[in-house]
Amino acid sequence: MFIQTESTPNPATLKFLPGQAVLGTGTADFPSADGADASPLAARIFKVPGVTGVFLGNDFVTVTKGDGTEWDHVKPAILGAIMEHYQSGQAVMTGEGGASGHAAHSGEDSDIVNQIKELLDTRVRPAVAQDGGDITFHGFERGVVYLHMQGACAGCPSSTITLKMGIENLLRHYIPEVTEVRPVGL
Repeated sequence: MFIQTESTPNPATLKFLPGQAVLGTGTADFPSADGADASPLAARIFKVPGVTGVFLGNDFVTVTKGDGTEWDHVKPAILGAIMEHYQSGQAVMTGEGGASGHAAHSGEDSDIVNQIKELLDTRVRPAVAQDGGDITFHGFERGVVYLHMQGACAGCPSSTITLKMGIENLLRHYIPEVTEVRPVGL
């Protein structure tokens, strides 16, 4: 098994490509070791000292390291953990797999919200997945779209520019009711 690695715009996060499916559909975000028991793969990666976050995508795993940790020290152990997982034959997730990640929304704005989700799914999320992350809809209120950033996007120095210059401009262009985009933390 050959696992490729790619840098991401977030210097604290690396993208690992095992050359096979990670999650068939959806994503799974583990911003801390709490809850990682839902994924044997994520739990195994969190056993590597210095790992602070794991994000699972369609065909990639992004791993975030702590501030005092050097990639040269943890990257070999992370590669080993991913390889061991795939050799073990265990499932990536126990129980339900990944989810679309979008928050439910109903009410008078439901048509606008459906347009927002459609644009996110077709234009934004594929591009963000290339950088090892995901952005999901969290809410819409009085023209403001609230988005949740995951994986390499969470804590990325360029995430504010991505939100304001990229996503906000895209949504405002196609949906006049959108006036602003803001990040939310969960």
